[in-house]
Amino acid sequence: MIETLGGGGGPSTGKEAHHLVLNEDDLAYEEEILRNPNAIKPWIRYIEHKADSPRNILNLVFERALKELPGSYKLWYNYLKVRRRQIKGRCITDPGYDEVNNCFERSLVFMHKMPRIWMDYCKFLTKQQKIARSRRVFDRALRALPPTQHDRIWPLYIKFVKQHPIPETAVRVFRRYLQMFPENSEEYIDYLIAADRLDEASQVLGRCVNNVDFVSKKGKSNHQMWNELCDMISKNPTKIHSLNVDAIIRSGLRRYTDQVGHLWNSLADYYIRSGLFERARDVYEEHTDRHHRQGLHTGVRRLRAVRGVGALEEDGGGGGDGEPGGRGRGRGRTQNV
Repeated sequence: MIETLGGGGGPSTGKEAHHLVLNEDDLAYEEEILRNPNAIKPWIRYIEHKADSPRNILNLVFERALKELPGSYKLWYNYLKVRRRQIKGRCITDPGYDEVNNCFERSLVFMHKMPRIWMDYCKFLTKQQKIARSRRVFDRALRALPPTQHDRIWPLYIKFVKQHPIPETAVRVFRRYLQMFPENSEEYIDYLIAADRLDEASQVLGRCVNNVDFVSKKGKSNHQMWNELCDMISKNPTKIHSLNVDAIIRSGLRRYTDQVGHLWNSLADYYIRSGLFERARDVYEEHTDRHHRQGLHTGVRRLRAVRGVGALEEDGGGGGDGEPGGRGRGRGRTQNV
């Protein structure tokens, strides 16, 4: 057996020296590497051969390979996967996590255009509950990657901000997210409602209702979203300040004539919850007056229709005594003259 590279035998950090014990089986791989140090296949075969070795030995082989081939995605990806597996099950305060974080940072010097490396790093930091550092790494990933690959980062970013009580940060992140993916506005609305930020939620929901091209991912119609908006703004007057509730509900009265009763009640409910009882009374009186006038107009139209039918029946029965109706009507006109 041959010993090389003396030093401590503790966990690998990528900086300290190690004991590398070579046996007869290793010599063939070492000779092949010496002949082709810049070829990746000999290194991969050597790493597979050392897969069952102690972690510091395996890490050293990876480090030697990466020193020769720092731009190899295959080497970095497998090395980072091995390093994460080595600390699996440890407490998140273990120093081993910082060592793996440093390996990720080193890899991104060369792999900053590879979305998979960014995704694994973001997931790894999220697992460690490092909120500020995770947010900065997510932002770095979005800056480094082209926009066509942002759809791989954003779902992880949104999941991260929803897991932690950081509403101010989450609102800023969601606003950036919707600039690229406006079709996911309902996800933002649900988050705002859960975070009790109803003023912002009502604004986003109002934009969805006014956008004729918006298609709900939940299968909701524009009419359903309109009803949700009316319920939200009428039941939470003290939390919504950016919208003109009266104008919105009155526009619905003109737009949805089959639900005027519900909308009048929503408008009155808004003023009642606001403590404006006189305005609420005025709304009920306005609704009653309009309903009464509409009822009168409907009654008059029905009466005219009934009278018209009666006149036609009388006019058609004027040609009695077996004579055709036309002749009877003509005779009647002659007698009147």
